[in-house]
Amino acid sequence: MKSTEQESFKFTPMVIAIPLYFVLSLWVVYLIELRFDVNFTKYGLYPKTLKGLRGILFSPFIHGSTKHLFNNSIPLFVLLTTLFYFYRKVAFKVLIYGTLLLGLFTWLIGRDSYHIGASGIVYLLFSFVFFSGLLTKYYRLTAVSLMVIFLYGGMIWYIFPTKEGISWEGHLSGLLAGIFFAILYRKHGPKNKQYAWEKEGYQKDDFDLRFDEDGNYIPPPPPEIETESIELVDDNEIKINYIYKAEEE
Repeated sequence: MKSTEQESFKFTPMVIAIPLYFVLSLWVVYLIELRFDVNFTKYGLYPKTLKGLRGILFSPFIHGSTKHLFNNSIPLFVLLTTLFYFYRKVAFKVLIYGTLLLGLFTWLIGRDSYHIGASGIVYLLFSFVFFSGLLTKYYRLTAVSLMVIFLYGGMIWYIFPTKEGISWEGHLSGLLAGIFFAILYRKHGPKNKQYAWEKEGYQKDDFDLRFDEDGNYIPPPPPEIETESIELVDDNEIKINYIYKAEEE
């Protein structure tokens, strides 16, 4: 009775490998800065300048401190793993196009300062997974997003200008971009199992009529007796014959 349209999800090495490589690439860039005593901040995103547009691509790989990078690494890995497991067909589109879109938003609304770090992507992925779970009513994704909030530590407040030195514009841009792609790809990813009787235009058959709206079994009524006869077989046994009325087709 269950629908066979439910998409199956299979764990593959790619689900772990891509998030791992992405996070490691951030650390490699940061270690290069430390090893050769260079500062890549000038390659970050600088709003409303032509030169600053390059930061849309480069800024996610640039971090100002070890703490900054570490705080981004854990939620990035968790959310990227979730993305590539549940949204394999559109995962790269969400990651690449989403990064470009949030970077463009930040470039348009950001303060006159260099905006660096992968936290915008964290908000992009968090927003996409959270709102996708709400739109599809697949609440396991919503639970994953809430877990990331717990790990990241009150991240929702950082979409507002509450703390100096934090690119709330990048966070807000990531959140908005995630909502956009959650709506755009709402037909992709996991869906709750749908029973045959939940489909539009479903016609009940004789089997379905045995159950009420709550799924409780309704026993069929006893057959109607048309005639009854009693025979005396011997002194100790009486035989009763029932003739049932045939059901009308």
